[in-house]
Amino acid sequence: MKWREGMIGAGLAVVVMAVGAGWYVVQHRGDLPRGLARANGRLELARIDVAVKYPGRITGLDFNEGDTVAAGQVLAREDDVTARARLDAARAHLDAARADSARVGAERDARQAARHLAELDMEHARGMFRQHLVSDMELAQHQTNLDTATAAAEAASRAVDGARAMVDGAQAQVAEAQSAVDDMIIRAPVAGRIEYRIVEMGAVLPGGGRVASLLNPADMYLTVFYPSPQAGRLRVGDQARIALDALHQQVIPATISFVSPEAQFTPKYVETTTERDKLVYRVKLRIAPETARRYGSVLKAGMTGDGYVRTDPATPWPAALDVADAPQ
Repeated sequence: MKWREGMIGAGLAVVVMAVGAGWYVVQHRGDLPRGLARANGRLELARIDVAVKYPGRITGLDFNEGDTVAAGQVLAREDDVTARARLDAARAHLDAARADSARVGAERDARQAARHLAELDMEHARGMFRQHLVSDMELAQHQTNLDTATAAAEAASRAVDGARAMVDGAQAQVAEAQSAVDDMIIRAPVAGRIEYRIVEMGAVLPGGGRVASLLNPADMYLTVFYPSPQAGRLRVGDQARIALDALHQQVIPATISFVSPEAQFTPKYVETTTERDKLVYRVKLRIAPETARRYGSVLKAGMTGDGYVRTDPATPWPAALDVADAPQ
């Protein structure tokens, strides 16, 4: 009997120990080594609003929501009839300015030739005056002719400078008008993915009116929030890790690209272990463009996951978070 009671007691002890161990694991399964911190957040991609520069009617749309577009790819077109008319007018003005510049240049050459002739005539008159062959009055008349020719030549030279300035101004007007025509073709500023198509064919937009919303996969980050004791130890450029729920917690290397200088209340969509009335600091964990490109379209805005940072740079990453291609 005593042996049986001892066996039962030992079995109960084992059960109690197992239950206790299980409870401990459940309670402490989220614990991290000292020097590391974790927070959950959502993956975000930098959003670029693609807009028209000039008001006009949309005459072409070459994209749909969800499309992947290349940098410089044509997305839409505006009616450019008015812009092309202005370009034609600017080119005509340039042709007129060039013709006027050529005319003024020819007149300058004629005035300079007349001055040279007046100089020769003056030299001849002086020689004759020294020989008493002409009077003082005749010599003064030759000097007046030289002064008049010199003034006319100088005025013609200034007119040439003015004509050249008019040509430069007309060329600038042509360049501006050509730029306006080119801007009637709306292109993707960077490679990315269309999030929203905001307009439809035939819509009339004001200057700055949006055509599409473009997500830039080269600028991808997880937004997380840390309380002051942890956020105060973080520095831009420090290593970080991201584990997304949709990728079964696969670890993605990242860096801290932003630490908010101002505290805020925890957003409602973020689950934290502290009370919501505690102030936290917003932190961005940025994924390197080359890393994001390797994942392609797998990474999507809105994915939830955990962000890990080191509040002590000397703390080594645990084996589960230690990735070989982590940025240095």
